[in-house]
Amino acid sequence: MVNESTRLSARDWAQAALKAIADGGLAAVAVEPLARTLGVTKGSFYAHYRNRDELIEAALAEWVRTHGEGGLAEFAAITDPAQRLRDLVTAVVQAVQPLAPSVHLSLLGDRGDPRVRAAVAQVNRVRLDLLTRTYRELGLPAERAEYRARIAYAAILGLQHLAQTEPDSSSATVLSDEAAAIFLPS
Repeated sequence: MVNESTRLSARDWAQAALKAIADGGLAAVAVEPLARTLGVTKGSFYAHYRNRDELIEAALAEWVRTHGEGGLAEFAAITDPAQRLRDLVTAVVQAVQPLAPSVHLSLLGDRGDPRVRAAVAQVNRVRLDLLTRTYRELGLPAERAEYRARIAYAAILGLQHLAQTEPDSSSATVLSDEAAAIFLPS
């Protein structure tokens, strides 16, 4: 029989913790329920982490990695800024599932935790930098590009919030086309 601690990686635990965070914030990260969800014993957890705090730190690092620069790399590589913005907005809008929990939005409830503040700040900074760069490449002056990036990012987070709280039968394609039309300078 294969030892269960070798079947699951530390990353598996971190990803399970992220799902728990999306569902209920940091308070939802508990070893026993996560072990049950993963179909293993607590021993598997202790093969990778000393305690819950280490798991939370690993989960936040995973989120920063997958939703910061790593998650935006394919968009950052698009050379045409208008296409980059369209593709980014389309990906965000089409990825939003009705009533699907969002790690980012759930973390806002735990913003008093310094680890959460640091992770959210990192992800926000990377996303805002990409949007600002995109608007600069579209010809907006630096200050205006930064403001436009903030407004676009706030709207994107707002779309995520609406999808979590008010499922809509609107087509994701229509929403992404409308969002791109709003966010692209004329």
